[in-house]
Amino acid sequence: MSTESETASEQGYRDPRADILQVGLGFCAAKVVLSAVELGVFTLLGTRPLDADQLVAELGLHGRGVRDFLDSLVSLGFLDRDGGKYRNSALAATYLDENRPETYSGGLLELANVQWYETWQHLTTALRTGKPQYEGADRGAGPFEALYGNPELLEKFQRGMTGASLGSILAMAERFPWSRYHTVVDVGCSEGTLLSRVLDRHAHLTGVGFDLADVAPNFAGTVGAFALADRMSFAAGSFFTDPLPSAEVISFGHILHDWDLDTKRMLLRKAYEALPAGGAVVISESLIDDERRHNTFGLLMSLHLLLESPGGFDYTGADCLGWLAEAGFRDCRVEHLVGPESMVVGIKNA
Repeated sequence: MSTESETASEQGYRDPRADILQVGLGFCAAKVVLSAVELGVFTLLGTRPLDADQLVAELGLHGRGVRDFLDSLVSLGFLDRDGGKYRNSALAATYLDENRPETYSGGLLELANVQWYETWQHLTTALRTGKPQYEGADRGAGPFEALYGNPELLEKFQRGMTGASLGSILAMAERFPWSRYHTVVDVGCSEGTLLSRVLDRHAHLTGVGFDLADVAPNFAGTVGAFALADRMSFAAGSFFTDPLPSAEVISFGHILHDWDLDTKRMLLRKAYEALPAGGAVVISESLIDDERRHNTFGLLMSLHLLLESPGGFDYTGADCLGWLAEAGFRDCRVEHLVGPESMVVGIKNA
């Protein structure tokens, strides 16, 4: 006669508590990966495989806990181990080695480690009060004031935004019908990631990055790196107080979600005014699925905005299509790009 445990085993029973623990203690795994990025583990292992003692020496670590740390990264799929030596998994080699800038996504994790990890500890407070939890929020400071006043933190933020958006930008560079247009403005351009990749692939285009003056130095570095000085320029301004530069295409990449509904609508009206007849607005975000059941990343990013902004929130494709129609756009559509990212396109009436 089978015991209860044997019967459960034969039936392939899996204790559902394991799923609860995996999610509830997910911060442990997250911090292992964030610390690995901070320490430069993946960049160092991009040069050659190393054993634990070699990693301790080269990274300046104490030694206690290092094998558990490295083997946790093996278990999580970020490292492989062979004959006592560690090397990057294919995933880490492609996306977490800083020496591969065209695919490096660690910038977002760097930003999460130094700025967001602490803030997320205050989610319960944010849910109880409805107030953001970033430093200075209690004094009425805007979410970007401290960021733009600190060049080092601003650079981390720009690197993080590049890491977060590079995949969707590369997809947009291929899937949007750029051949129909000649000029593009990227609103909130940061260090110029979108314009540099799009203009690099479409030689007939010229582009303008529109953002606060603080981001201009890193934008200029991107222009130089891609040799685009004749086709890519910067315009300083605030989309709150200034009109948007005119172009045939106006792009908002991870911009609308930062703001409340009135600001979202205001920005889309400004885009409509700046576009010529037949021009296009392109919005790229981690859109929440219309049923609000499946895109967990988009939902978590919306909670992140509860913590990091006075009124920002992420939204569904259906929401965005409605706002575009209100602003006067036609032929609006949602198109998936990559991972949780999608773009929404609207055309100005002729």
